[in-house]
Amino acid sequence: MEGLNITSSQVPKENRPLEDYDRLRPLSYPMTDVFLICFSVVNPASFQNVKEEWVPELKEYAPNVPFLLVGTQIDLRDDPKTLARLNDMKEKPISVDQGQKLAKEIGAYCYVECSALTQKGLKTVFDEAIIAILTPKKHTVKKRIGSRCINCCLIT
Repeated sequence: MEGLNITSSQVPKENRPLEDYDRLRPLSYPMTDVFLICFSVVNPASFQNVKEEWVPELKEYAPNVPFLLVGTQIDLRDDPKTLARLNDMKEKPISVDQGQKLAKEIGAYCYVECSALTQKGLKTVFDEAIIAILTPKKHTVKKRIGSRCINCCLIT
């Protein structure tokens, strides 16, 4: 879309240096038009954090802002080394169906998947984020795009 200006900030909780960041993180939420709640499809703990930590935080600090649920690292879903590691921990990759089910349960605008490595699905993530901003609020999960500054907050 011509004239569209997207700014973003990433909130990488797993890599944060200080516990105090929990109190500071919500300060980055005002004026955000859409959130991308990201988890790795090969990290079941990150999938669990969506429901237990990220959604409650967004509902508290940004209850009227749409959010997408984004499964990342889909290129590793069939990677033999990754599958062996998960198998050793008696775990499996998160399936598309599991992602869609969680998206519906938490009230996400939609569920999308991508790989930054292969670029698969990456354009779709940002297209859907734009659609979520420009479309009136809906109460159901979307199955499947003015000049305006759009602020996007990534939560991983």
